[in-house]
Amino acid sequence: QVQLAESGGGLAQPGGSLRLSCSGPGSISGITHMAWYRQTPGNEREWVARITPGGGTDYADFVSGRFSISRDNVKKTTHLQMNNLKFEDTAVYYCLLKTPWRDFWGQGIQVTVSS
Repeated sequence: QVQLAESGGGLAQPGGSLRLSCSGPGSISGITHMAWYRQTPGNEREWVARITPGGGTDYADFVSGRFSISRDNVKKTTHLQMNNLKFEDTAVYYCLLKTPWRDFWGQGIQVTVSS
């Protein structure tokens, strides 16, 4: 079973920053889009940001201007820089690596914004 390595979550104060990272193992090939989603208890998983193979980015309206997604194609890694965090950003964050054959999801990492 292919597992993605997520890191960087934890506790931050409102207005603070966290940087999430997600790496795919060397066995994954043909990665196209990379993306981040998040989920809170009782709610569906929602899309946060994505980055194309060429580096083009899109963001959900609720994070635009605060979050920044990036990627390293050689390391098969994506990062989500989260600035100016708000209470409502508290969630479990999941990374997604897409290939033409299947999608690979991270196990989820907790982000808690609290004073």
